[in-house]
Amino acid sequence: MMLRPLPSFQASVAALIIALPFPAFAETPNATSGGPKPFSSMAVTPDGEESCRTSRPPAGLAETAYLRNGYRAILRILVAERHLEAETCDCLLGEFTWEMALAELPRFQTSDNPRLPFKVLDLYAMADALEAEYAKACSE
Repeated sequence: MMLRPLPSFQASVAALIIALPFPAFAETPNATSGGPKPFSSMAVTPDGEESCRTSRPPAGLAETAYLRNGYRAILRILVAERHLEAETCDCLLGEFTWEMALAELPRFQTSDNPRLPFKVLDLYAMADALEAEYAKACSE
């Protein structure tokens, strides 16, 4: 019985790649085909809940991602508190600005260190709890 040598690793990988279909590169014919699609045509419309979510803060808001994430959590807290206070299920996010989150820093500040003025995980927990309370009130 004669053993055949095993193909090289590179040859095996190349054969596998060639055998795989590439549906991402294929364009299925339809009424709108015939050229590249604009990026906006690939956009996914957010769900109703998602449209009232606090967006990512602008890069210029703070020097570090840690600070920007903290300010985002503060904004989420402010919005959720306002929802509960107003007893409304309408999205009130449009009433808030990033400047309002910055102005509320003293309320949430836990340290005099300017690079770590708050505990982001604690702010996330507070925002999550308030948003859950709001969601529960709106589901009833």
